[in-house]
Amino acid sequence: QVQLVESGGGSVQAGGSLRLSCVASGRILSINTMGWYRQAPGKQRELVAGISSGGSTNYADSVKGRFTISWDNAKKAVYLQMNSLKPEDTAVYFCEADVRVTGSIAFGRYWGQGTQVTVSS
Repeated sequence: QVQLVESGGGSVQAGGSLRLSCVASGRILSINTMGWYRQAPGKQRELVAGISSGGSTNYADSVKGRFTISWDNAKKAVYLQMNSLKPEDTAVYFCEADVRVTGSIAFGRYWGQGTQVTVSS
């Protein structure tokens, strides 16, 4: 149906940068929102950043000024530029999208498989 595939995760030292990418594929007619969530061991999944079709963005307070979300609607992709990374940013990062698929008038929420980000001090 719809697949979201993340890439760009890895291991970096504190203060470094990573750029995460997520590409959506499948029977997609339109996308309402896309975003990034993360889940650290022993913690709940939390919203990191989101972006709407109108271009409005939303960030967790902990990443404001360091992370930037963007998307390319034509490519059905969303990106997360992560700068000044901290050890507390270590988590599995998940791509999320609210998508309308062919044959449906409603939007549905889809998730990627996750990509590991590890920040060492």
